[in-house]
Amino acid sequence: MNEPITTPTRPYLIRAIHEWCTDNGLTPYLAVRVDRSVQVPREFVQDGEIVLNVSYDATGNLQLGNEYIEFKARFGGKPREIMVPVERVQAIYARESGQGMSFPVADDLLSELADDAAAFEVGEDVVPATSVRVDEDEAPSAAQLMQLVSTTSKQAGEDGDAPRPPAGGAGRPALKRVK
Repeated sequence: MNEPITTPTRPYLIRAIHEWCTDNGLTPYLAVRVDRSVQVPREFVQDGEIVLNVSYDATGNLQLGNEYIEFKARFGGKPREIMVPVERVQAIYARESGQGMSFPVADDLLSELADDAAAFEVGEDVVPATSVRVDEDEAPSAAQLMQLVSTTSKQAGEDGDAPRPPAGGAGRPALKRVK
């Protein structure tokens, strides 16, 4: 039987975590993998990534749509219009606790596949892992069906891919009144 075509779950999960953060007085942050399709201030992009505060206090006209996340925000005192395709979101998490959810980004999976294939040609031990699905709405590609995992590249318990809250103050931000 044919499986009915459904929309991707990623935008719904992003909206759910955003609502959970807001309801609990936490600050929702988005970790975004930047490419040409992402409209953000490039001077704030580090290593191809940017972390955005998407709380209602920090944004104007926030729209968490199925295709794009759009809002207005100030960067260095300058108002900017931000537009992020949902498929470029790597994670949404609470700044204060780090709790949230991460997502695979399609081109990252392709580059990992290419890197692992190159390692295989060099002679390192590479073991195929379980299948990976990125989006439920499209037919699986080669990158989605197989992920190669090097047995020598990472130690057990090492997790360098998890988004981390930005370094800075230990507690909540404070507002100082100046008269």
